[in-house]
Amino acid sequence: MADFTAEVFQNEYLAEGATDTHAVVSVSCANAGMAGASGEVAEVIIVDTSGSMDMPPAKIAAARRAAKVAIGEIVDGAWFAVLSGHSVAQMVYPAHPGMAKMSEVTRAEALTKVAHLRSGGATAIGAWINAATELFEQTAGAQCHAILLTDGKIEGEDSLVLPNALRSAAGKFQCDCRGIGQDWVVDELREISTALLGTVDIVAKPDDLEADFEAMMRTAMSRGVGDARLRVWTPQGSELLFVRQVAPSVEDITSRGVQVSPLVREFPTGAWSDESRDYHVAGKVPVA
Repeated sequence: MADFTAEVFQNEYLAEGATDTHAVVSVSCANAGMAGASGEVAEVIIVDTSGSMDMPPAKIAAARRAAKVAIGEIVDGAWFAVLSGHSVAQMVYPAHPGMAKMSEVTRAEALTKVAHLRSGGATAIGAWINAATELFEQTAGAQCHAILLTDGKIEGEDSLVLPNALRSAAGKFQCDCRGIGQDWVVDELREISTALLGTVDIVAKPDDLEADFEAMMRTAMSRGVGDARLRVWTPQGSELLFVRQVAPSVEDITSRGVQVSPLVREFPTGAWSDESRDYHVAGKVPVA
């Protein structure tokens, strides 16, 4: 069973008349185990195959290689699927709209299909997120994670599609996003990673994509805790100003809070491996 510990670091004293109090909460997890140890795990790999991925051709070739490496890291017995993202989300593997169980046979079949990925069409990321959500809904109760790769901005898709897709996907799976090349929009991928408790980063060189996909999937497979939540209690009459993750990455999670009692708010933090994360918690208290 996973063991969580928390340490709080703060200045307990306020200047006269001051109302804002700050603390850093360091949370550590040990003995998390591997993904799927306490239940099923599901993975979806979303590869941008829009026309721009062929300019230069090195991008789509790198995407094929990276998807193969990621497939190789998925543990046996996991549910998985690969999506080709262009004007629509198209199943690469399995052929039918559903998930396959990872085995020696299905791994080999998926690698063969990924080797034939071709580029063409526009970039409709909202449609890709909707397709992933539908796939994950077929594995209710599983620990769900996705990798999304794109090289461009959303084109040919209504501006409301992505926000609506993220509302439907929130809480159902985590999504790590990567941008390759120079034409992708940071704000679009950050919107996805923030809503879906994932990470966002740039892969400047196509040759670096394989190592990045391998690292992302290994990290996902090492998360033996599918969902952990940080509960923050505030005294009566006080106000919680914000909760921000400050290490290992910076992320404002204030908007994710859910009121579970008059004095307690709960913040989803996603899946955990054996790791530590630091949170900056700030509140406003009455003058006393």
